[in-house]
Amino acid sequence: MRVLFIGDIVGSPGRQIVQDRLGDIVAQKQIDLVIANGENSASGFGITPRLADELLNMGIDVLTGGNHSWDRKEILEYMPHQPRLLRPANFPDGAPGSGVCVGTAKNGVKYGVLNLQGRVFLAPIEDPFRKADSELAKLPPDVAFVLVDMHAETTSEKLALGWYLDGRATVVIGTHTHVATADEHVLPGGTAFICDVGMTGPHGGVIGMDRAGIIKRFLDGLPARFEVASGDVQMNCVLVETDDDGPRNDAGRLRARSIERIRFRIE
Repeated sequence: MRVLFIGDIVGSPGRQIVQDRLGDIVAQKQIDLVIANGENSASGFGITPRLADELLNMGIDVLTGGNHSWDRKEILEYMPHQPRLLRPANFPDGAPGSGVCVGTAKNGVKYGVLNLQGRVFLAPIEDPFRKADSELAKLPPDVAFVLVDMHAETTSEKLALGWYLDGRATVVIGTHTHVATADEHVLPGGTAFICDVGMTGPHGGVIGMDRAGIIKRFLDGLPARFEVASGDVQMNCVLVETDDDGPRNDAGRLRARSIERIRFRIE
């Protein structure tokens, strides 16, 4: 099984490169399942119903979120009716939508996607570690592939969750910082891990936003309106391949064989 995870999609440049490239990538690399973090797709802050529909129609199977999931108020009514658009599962009870999606990949394998948010330097919501325990325990036994998107600030919290879930998930992916890390590897229990996939959008700014406004904010400390940057549009992804013929992990799920960072650009 071959799974593509697309790093945080930022603004119209991020959406455009997905539109332009995803179909060819899926065909050339024989991708069975596509997952992307879409919480910054609406001008860098949040996601709207229209944009969620557009991204899902581009060939993305599941969209995950994070601390910007609620930035667009119109998403609150939409999210409960679109099971393929997730928000972190460890938000308090009563939050719209769900943090878990179960479906069937193109190759017939049943998959589960779990979205979590860290608590270090972010809102003090429920414990993502214990929430992972409870949500993974609820997955049907025929779910063979499990991916966890841990949307968090610190590498330590993400790496700790990776080790915590080693042998219980096929993949633990870190998102949120928009800067790709070079620590992709498969843990001893068969769980593929990377601290951060990076960003899909304009790398000519600062984590996707126009650099002039960001630099000014650092210099004067005054409130500023940030705009999506332009230039050096990249699609940061990871490609995960499972070991279908080998033994399952401790939870009976597929083990990862490899995880590879890949980057596509619009020149």
